Amino acid sequence: MPKLSVLDRSGKTVGDIELAEKIFGIEPNKAVLHDAVVMQQASLRAGTHATKNRSAVRGGGRKPRPQKGSGRARHGSTRSPIWVGGGVTFGPQPRSYAYKLPKKVRRLAIKSALSSKVKADEIVILDQLTMEQPKTKEFAQILKNLDANTKALVVTDHLEENTVKSARNIPGVKLISATGLNVLDVLHYDKLILTSKAVTLVEEVLGQ
Repeated sequence: MPKLSVLDRSGKTVGDIELAEKIFGIEPNKAVLHDAVVMQQASLRAGTHATKNRSAVRGGGRKPRPQKGSGRARHGSTRSPIWVGGGVTFGPQPRSYAYKLPKKVRRLAIKSALSSKVKADEIVILDQLTMEQPKTKEFAQILKNLDANTKALVVTDHLEENTVKSARNIPGVKLISATGLNVLDVLHYDKLILTSKAVTLVEEVLGQ
């Protein structure tokens, strides 16, 4: 069972915490992690690409020439795909790229992501994180005390307005609630910072 130190806002150790083995101590499944990342990236695609087919292109209402007698090929519209300025054949249309993996696979993926952070020593447990006032400078100092000067993902049990405002202007820092924890964010950021209550909530949800 992984055992980590619990730090306060100044970076000092104030205790220890034992993390659930089946959530933070499994062997990461790289194939499942890849599938989960691709799924999330697919759902983020806008899918707003569009081309005009022959029915959407302007003009072409009148038959360009008689059906017979000209000696040339018959055509019914100047907006046929074989004409310059005509519609596009089989072009991309707006669509959603989102899809879902089975629930067990998604859970295995987030467990693998969390376990990989523990193995890489890239996870920090914070006793609590509350801000009396929105102070970006103060929040940045907390991150510095936790040796999280690079890209950091901060996870709390719930989002407080002052904490959100304090973190939102710091480059490379993202603040989310434990219920919004996902594979893409965990793997993207160099440091994962969880509050003690966030750890408890994650273990309750993933331990079911």
